[in-house]
Amino acid sequence: MATGTGPLNGLRVVELAAIGPAPFACMIFADLGADVVRIDRSDGARSFADWHGELDRGRRSVELDLKDPGDVDWLLRQLEQSDVLVEGFRPGVAERLGIGPEVCLGRSPRLVYGRMTGWGQEGPLARTPGHDINYLALTGALHAIGEAGGPPVPPVNLLGDFAGGAMFLVAGVLAALYERQNSGRGQIVDAAIVDGAGAMLGMLTAMADSGQWRHERGVNLLDGGAPFYSCYECADGGHVAVGALEERFYRALLEGLELDPERLPDRSDPVNWPSLRRVFARRFLTRSRDDWARCFEETEACVTPVLSVTEAAAHPHHQARGSGPATPAPRFSGTRAEFH
Repeated sequence: MATGTGPLNGLRVVELAAIGPAPFACMIFADLGADVVRIDRSDGARSFADWHGELDRGRRSVELDLKDPGDVDWLLRQLEQSDVLVEGFRPGVAERLGIGPEVCLGRSPRLVYGRMTGWGQEGPLARTPGHDINYLALTGALHAIGEAGGPPVPPVNLLGDFAGGAMFLVAGVLAALYERQNSGRGQIVDAAIVDGAGAMLGMLTAMADSGQWRHERGVNLLDGGAPFYSCYECADGGHVAVGALEERFYRALLEGLELDPERLPDRSDPVNWPSLRRVFARRFLTRSRDDWARCFEETEACVTPVLSVTEAAAHPHHQARGSGPATPAPRFSGTRAEFH
């Protein structure tokens, strides 16, 4: 539980238990010091409950039967003393349970009512089931991810559920709370993964419009197509990530690989990328991942080992900062959230 020292100390949030982005958003509120109460079903049913151990941290839990009028009335009374409600139901479910925005804002006009869905509250697909992969598919984001000549590759559920969904919900709720200081009234925040993920595609859209992004996968500057912004297999089967975009970083990369820039093709012409990639690939295969990591550790080449989630926790940089999945982010100089 948060100790009440974070920047959201004093904020009261009620969370209706869901999966994926909604609990992640409420984890962030709790991490930052809010008092979050999660409403769980009285029958204990919850899909993927064992996946949510870390996401459920930092808040109390109350079991309610939201089909019981008495439990619904108890919840509505809690909302009169709360700042935020977060629900992740399909459109219409909260209304059928008697806890839709009209009812809740009627009882508590200052309440910020956060709604988290994949497709949004309206539109032809609003009531259609889906998951992260489906929402990304319809935004164009999924199409852009994958190797050249291969199929699209789902980016786990980080891009849709957590980035396009939860983080936009958090931003929306905080914006509504800020606006409430002026108006004195709460409002509904309709956060949809398709909206958030779509908003993040702005730079790629601009690159495509200016002729700097091709629709084929794995042939562009930032999708692994560029040999100086890609991953390479090493002698032990591990991989390194290379991000030497700028010229001085690229020069450091060549120095570490002991390659003569005068004998290599011009990297600014994509026609040369396949041959340049072959040169890099052969060189990286001569040493292990950790050998290359040590080689580039003190350089500006932007080369790092590709770590598993288990390995990442033990990396010296994360150890020094105490960072990782269990650490609140971002950090604040005067209102640090602490847990017990």
